[in-house]
Amino acid sequence: MSRNDAGNIPQPKKLFFFRASPGLVTKRAIEWVKTALIALLAFSALILGWRTELFNDFIASIPLFGSVADLVWGGAGASVTMSDSIKEAARPFDIVITDEDGGRYGVRYDTDARNSVYDRTSSIIRESLGSFSELREISEEEWRAALSGPGVYFEYITPVKLSVLDRWLDARMSAAAGDAFLRRICVAFGEDRSRIYYQDHESGLFYGADTASAAGKAQELGIYSANGAVFAYETGIKAAEAAPYMLIMPGRDHPDIRASAAGSAEELLDIILGAMGIRRSETSTYYDSSGVLVCVGTQLNVRVDADGYVFYRRTEAQSQPAAAETLSESDMIERARVIAADTIARTCGGAEVFFDSLDYGAGESCSVLFTYYIAGGRIMLFENEYAARVTFTAGAVLEFELNFRNFLQSGEYTRLLPERLALAAAGGEFILCYSDTGAERLPPAWVAR
Repeated sequence: MSRNDAGNIPQPKKLFFFRASPGLVTKRAIEWVKTALIALLAFSALILGWRTELFNDFIASIPLFGSVADLVWGGAGASVTMSDSIKEAARPFDIVITDEDGGRYGVRYDTDARNSVYDRTSSIIRESLGSFSELREISEEEWRAALSGPGVYFEYITPVKLSVLDRWLDARMSAAAGDAFLRRICVAFGEDRSRIYYQDHESGLFYGADTASAAGKAQELGIYSANGAVFAYETGIKAAEAAPYMLIMPGRDHPDIRASAAGSAEELLDIILGAMGIRRSETSTYYDSSGVLVCVGTQLNVRVDADGYVFYRRTEAQSQPAAAETLSESDMIERARVIAADTIARTCGGAEVFFDSLDYGAGESCSVLFTYYIAGGRIMLFENEYAARVTFTAGAVLEFELNFRNFLQSGEYTRLLPERLALAAAGGEFILCYSDTGAERLPPAWVAR
């Protein structure tokens, strides 16, 4: 035992105990037992009510915020506001962290690593987007200088509007930035403050701006060491002129994928009806027509085939909403994402479902398209190119098409041409692809974009 400054041996601290009277303990025990019995009886009643469908009408009357049921049956003019529930419908295809010495750590094919890096770096992009000053056009030399210094770089597989990215990251941009399409965005760390840069996908021009975001976050990324990732323009390959900012990764072994049906037609129909808050007893007709399971109700028509293709359409009585609602692109993407997340994303195994593009049709029609990705590769479906297509008319979900498939890494690998050689052979940008033709094994392949 040590002595204090005065040379005295410190006295041990006294511990005080509260001793309850026997009568008080008995009363408390009785109250605890009563509480436990009440909870048990309530739980039993809840289970009984659920099994007898006693509460179904009550549950159906509860507005489901951001659910498939609300989106499908709420229609235009619904009182649901999606602005506070926006989630990213796609994550960057590539993330690059550049250190002070110009060394690059790139991640693309390892989904878990990509998600981990994204969780660490998305706040850097968000804070810079939310605090930048006036944008100005910059030269390509300045853009490349930004890429060469310490910073973070995101590249999306398909172009995304800046306003949509702003909603995904919850950046809340304060400065006017137009509505450019971009695939590439970068935050460069300065001595005190960061600068933000992006490339306009349509014009190819580059833009930059100062931000109020502190550059101190660069220290948090010191755990990532250079792994040989380079941009194509840094390789000296002539073909890089056509795709200078494609990330070239080391390594050449990529996983084979095992594909399978996501369920029987009956199981997939249950998923669709369950997502829309409908019991089978509430539909009028079920029949099998040429191997297709068809469900017809007073407000819907759903067709499910043996290959997992699902087509849903509102019936005529519901196809024309009473009042049109004007939705932003962000709102349409988010509502379509909710549908994809509650259906095909639940059964796709190790794959991801990412936003692909918007397809504007006649009148007020617009379709939101989604694609499957796995291990950094795009999955090309045999008959239906997209994993999902959700079509809006006047702000309401008129119809959707879903392709239910299940994908897992098989544990086996295929050795492909090194990316530097593939760049020269393709003469430009290429991506990793898996062609789902219905076979169980899907080998990887390079495909020119």
